[in-house]
Amino acid sequence: MSENIKSAYFAGGCFWGVEYYFEHLEGVESAISGYMGGSMPNPDYRSICTGLTGHLEVVQINYDPSIVTFESLTKLFFEIHDFTQTNGQGPDIGSQYLSAIFYNNDEEKETSKTLIETLSQKGYVVATSLISTHNTPFFEAEDYHQNYYDVQQKTPYCHQKRVIF
Repeated sequence: MSENIKSAYFAGGCFWGVEYYFEHLEGVESAISGYMGGSMPNPDYRSICTGLTGHLEVVQINYDPSIVTFESLTKLFFEIHDFTQTNGQGPDIGSQYLSAIFYNNDEEKETSKTLIETLSQKGYVVATSLISTHNTPFFEAEDYHQNYYDVQQKTPYCHQKRVIF
């Protein structure tokens, strides 16, 4: 990855749909499905589905900040999932499907907080957690989870883009 590429981490339910929307965005070099936030080293899909590891399904977005900003990515994140749902995402229920932004620094945290405040002012009750990436490694998911909808030639069933911002 070139040195001007940054990474952002979003958990918005099933990672297949989140990955689908980000990997088609200009300025995004790659979108990788994986796991973050739990206590088990090197988790796999079967283990995180138990709900006992504490991991969320997350997509790592590797992007060029000269083309697309963290704020733009975060706005898209909010527009492609139900950030008000507290027990999962759509029909996918469980702790691994919760909504979260894993921030790398104070600037990303403040940007996220500002957007959450904007959504609150619009009348939304935001259930998205903000979690530091410090001591929270990203674990890439199994190969069969990567580029799932493109490989299957399908579109997401529980993620639909809507304009909020």
